[in-house]
Amino acid sequence: MVSYGKSFCLTQYSRFLVLFLSLVVLSGCASPMGVTRVTPQESYNLKTENSLGDGIISDSSKTILQRYNLLDAQAEDPLKTIQTLHVISKSDDRRDILFTLSELCYLQGQKLINKSSDNSRREAQDMFLQSAVYAYFYLLGDGREPPPSAYDLRFREACDLYNHALYQAFPANDNNGLNLSGGLRQLPGGNLTLTLKTDTLSWDYANFEGLFPADSYAVRGFTVRNRAAGLGMPLVGLTRKSTESPNGGALPITAFLRVSGNLKEYQQGRSQAFLELYSALDDARTQVEERSVPLETDITTPLAYKLNDAHLWTLGERRFLTGTDVPLRVLFIQPYEPGRIPVVFVHGTASSPVWWAEMLNSLRADSEIRKKFQFWFFQYNSSKIVTFSAAELREALAEMIDRLDPQQKDPALRNLVVIGHSQGGLLTKMTAVDPGDTLFKSLSGTSFEEMKATSEMKTLTRRLLFFEPLPFVKRVVYISTPHRGSYLSKDWVRSFVRKVVTLPYNVVFNSQEFLSTLSTQFNLPDSVKGKTPTSLDGMSPENPLLQALVALPTAPGVSAHSIIAVKPGMDIETGNDGVVEYKSAHIDGVESEFIVRSAHSCQSHPFVIEEVRRILLKHIGIESAWQAPAETVPEQAASKPPKQPAT
Repeated sequence: MVSYGKSFCLTQYSRFLVLFLSLVVLSGCASPMGVTRVTPQESYNLKTENSLGDGIISDSSKTILQRYNLLDAQAEDPLKTIQTLHVISKSDDRRDILFTLSELCYLQGQKLINKSSDNSRREAQDMFLQSAVYAYFYLLGDGREPPPSAYDLRFREACDLYNHALYQAFPANDNNGLNLSGGLRQLPGGNLTLTLKTDTLSWDYANFEGLFPADSYAVRGFTVRNRAAGLGMPLVGLTRKSTESPNGGALPITAFLRVSGNLKEYQQGRSQAFLELYSALDDARTQVEERSVPLETDITTPLAYKLNDAHLWTLGERRFLTGTDVPLRVLFIQPYEPGRIPVVFVHGTASSPVWWAEMLNSLRADSEIRKKFQFWFFQYNSSKIVTFSAAELREALAEMIDRLDPQQKDPALRNLVVIGHSQGGLLTKMTAVDPGDTLFKSLSGTSFEEMKATSEMKTLTRRLLFFEPLPFVKRVVYISTPHRGSYLSKDWVRSFVRKVVTLPYNVVFNSQEFLSTLSTQFNLPDSVKGKTPTSLDGMSPENPLLQALVALPTAPGVSAHSIIAVKPGMDIETGNDGVVEYKSAHIDGVESEFIVRSAHSCQSHPFVIEEVRRILLKHIGIESAWQAPAETVPEQAASKPPKQPAT
């Protein structure tokens, strides 16, 4: 017995010793509750964790789940937890429950959409629509509690839940576009009758052949992706092919889900929902009861969608080298809308309309410009002589204006702005001057009546050299324009170009007759005689026609502006942009002259874009606060779009 007693005592002693040592060890570990020091970035990430970015429940929703002892239940059975909260929301009208329901439904939708079965995908779409509905009621619904403050973190998260859930709430068609349709949707929280409304869209919905969520694309190449925060699903709306858009267009649209009635009416199955489509180029707001609600918009992605074609970016060079004619002169990127002033972009040599994309994207970010202007593009084969391309520009614009507004009811079509880069600036000037017989006399020592040529050649000469300013052009902008010629248009350069470039002879009648007339009837430099001139000959400082054109004043009623590029570090008056010297680009009689420190292809430079924006705002009577920076400001060092071929 004694031996047994000693053994028992030792065993008890050992147990107490182990327990004591364990307590000592544990006392050196972290406490059950406390803090851990984190960096500011880690702190922000912890604060903003949610179902959208991290696939987890936000702290805001955890608070609500803990309130109803549902935190553990959410981890074990999320669908049952949603159903429980649905029931609670019928009697408890605290608004924060709706936020949590929206987030939980979004999380459940994400889980279901990853499953491969068709049934799971349909359930996921209903769960996403349910998430959007609860976010809508949280943000805009009536209730005992006021709507959330813009300072509440849940406010912006609820907007994002609404927007991202909405574009996942509809099935995709064969082209991966959204199938937006109405009908009865049987949602977990109650049935909802959905109607698609297209009368809110300023464009004809029948002309659209596909709708794609803008948020499902990443954009590359553009310096800025212009998005405006608000409610709604930004869409890329693909339009059918038309006369003005032979490849179809891509327009920015926003879909807004509006739910009628209050939460209780919805839960009782007495609510209706309307999916309304809006143009993102209009005033992007809608009215919900007494509240003005901004719409989420994305005007860059549709533009990037259409430019996602490598073929487009080499089109100008291929046309220049091969002589391929351009069947469509005036290109639209949006349907014609009465009341919006056309801004016509005219590209330079070996270029094409795509090189205006950065400027267009930035200009349309301005709400006033977006609402008051529409943008057109003139495209042409830039290897042809300048006077020929200028005639095509005048004729194409006149034809378009007459076709769109034959009865002259739209004053906006009598108030055009034409903007030309490089050679395009020369074409632009020839829409806004009245040469009389000045251009002809610069080439010929005789009068037009004494000219010895066939009637066809006389008709062509009159078309190219005798014209009137377009009465509907009211403002012109010259960018890097060689008014007195380009110093790069040397004899050997022009000779080389004539050897490698194929000209579209069909547009100048019989080429032999054309060459004969040029050689015998016109006083041309020896370097051109006996040869078919190209656009580079037209931009030679030796060209007498160019010397006559630069002296012509802008027609009365037309305002002109110059934007001139000079490379960084060069003296302005003796400097150049690598292609055009300042002394060639500078002309008298303009309303403003702006110097930018850049190379020749400066259309994408932010200062050039801002200056064009100032000019357009002035055109509609708005004074901009923009002022030209000091000439010592260096060229922008940020990332740029691909470099344009030099003229």
